[in-house]
Amino acid sequence: MQYLHTMVRVSDLEQSLAFYCDTLGLVEVSRKEVEAGRFTLVFLAAPDDLARAREEGAPMVELTWNWDPEEYDGGRNFGHLAYRVADIYALCERLRAAGVTINRPPRDGRMAFVRSPDGISIELLQQGEPLPPQEPWASMENTGSW
Repeated sequence: MQYLHTMVRVSDLEQSLAFYCDTLGLVEVSRKEVEAGRFTLVFLAAPDDLARAREEGAPMVELTWNWDPEEYDGGRNFGHLAYRVADIYALCERLRAAGVTINRPPRDGRMAFVRSPDGISIELLQQGEPLPPQEPWASMENTGSW
């Protein structure tokens, strides 16, 4: 058995790609438009998984965009996606600068949570040992749910 991907339905493909790729830092691996089914599939990989994703199938996120408008709620019942990151403070700052709410700041230098435009919870985990606590993160309160 091999884990392949996690599918997330998105309501606005361009907005979601801006979040997942431009802001979070994932890379588009492939895209498939299915005219008969009226949907588009976009597969994304973390930069460190990119070569494996193209060659041997590293785990990816599949964004599914249904062309006919639908409302999606209950992103919390999905759980979350999780990514190991090289510098949790730098990524959280990049996300915050792009207007993303840091729902659970990395107060401990180890873990943070944000949400995608469709409410999908995303856990960010510091690679290796936690970074030393630093401001503004150390004293930042939680915002919303994560």
